[in-house]
Amino acid sequence: MKIAMLGHKRIPSREGGVEIVVENLATSMARLGHRVTVYNRRGYHVAGIDNGNDFTDKEFMYKGVRIISIPTFPQKALNAIVYSALASIRAVWKKFDVIHFHAEGPCALIWLPKLFGVKTVATIHGLDWKRAKWGKFASLFLKFGEKCAAKYADEIIVLSKNMQEYFRQTYARETVYIPNGVQICENRKADIIKEKYELEKDSYFLFLARVVPEKGLHYLLDAFEQLDTDKKLVIAGGCSHSEEYFSQIQDRAEKMDNVIMTGFVQGRELEELFSNCVCYILPSDVEGMPISLLEAMSYGCRCIVSDIPENTEVVKDYALTFKKSDAGDLKEKMEELLKDYSNSAIWSSDKIKKYIRHEYSWDDVAKETLKVYESIIG
Repeated sequence: MKIAMLGHKRIPSREGGVEIVVENLATSMARLGHRVTVYNRRGYHVAGIDNGNDFTDKEFMYKGVRIISIPTFPQKALNAIVYSALASIRAVWKKFDVIHFHAEGPCALIWLPKLFGVKTVATIHGLDWKRAKWGKFASLFLKFGEKCAAKYADEIIVLSKNMQEYFRQTYARETVYIPNGVQICENRKADIIKEKYELEKDSYFLFLARVVPEKGLHYLLDAFEQLDTDKKLVIAGGCSHSEEYFSQIQDRAEKMDNVIMTGFVQGRELEELFSNCVCYILPSDVEGMPISLLEAMSYGCRCIVSDIPENTEVVKDYALTFKKSDAGDLKEKMEELLKDYSNSAIWSSDKIKKYIRHEYSWDDVAKETLKVYESIIG
């Protein structure tokens, strides 16, 4: 098949969950023999760093996938809209069998390929219009994109059963449930993180995600501040359209004992952080399907997550959950974990790894997605 994907920022990149999904999905399909083109958004890395890739290249190949970079305005309020429009127009003329839109915002243009009879699939990674980082106009535009997906997409893929029910109730629209996958990585000794941050095995709690309001990092800081422990708290993640919130978190962390902010991390340092934490904590108010949680569990991490359906569907009985937005309950769960860390059967790393690696394979995700394409092509 000849397949196009758009809606992310760029690949290869770990700027967000959508980027990780698009990269793994596209490269898996290319390995299976399909011709995949991905439309990158040209511009700066969302975390304000250079991750070693030239995002200004107009066209290049990456692991069998053709990457085409689309220019856009530098203004944050306009670049996503302009990118989506230009990428959609360009994709229409390439005569793809399927154009796969990722995330709600870009789906605002999903009607365009329909005018030319091109088949489309939309993956809704989460209800983006609910995220606190967006202003009124951006939220309205994201909700409009959601409505366009519900009306015009030949098929919609969702990442959770909760999202499936949302589309059924809101739009009377049936969707296909295909969860994300996870890459399998080996555990690493604490070398880089020991040298940079003086971190040892089991010496710290880990929060690894974008530092944005809906990730609930402020609840974690509230809980950690009340916790009687010699463990450190490591906050690993960059800022994404939420500079004011990031600054508030940074100012607060500087005034607290044993809190380390690493900024955006990747590669070996990322692997070491996952491999050596006493616990990974995700206190989100809003999620689609958290890639970082899948990754943490693939390393066998003990996890504590908020009890939103998107988290609990992933962890099942293999993690502790706390009441969403309740810092007091989070503190109690952190205490419970530390008290029963070596005894409870729930904390068997081998069991966690076995579960997550069996249930969440990128190759399986790619094959299920290809079945969706085939069903609409006929």
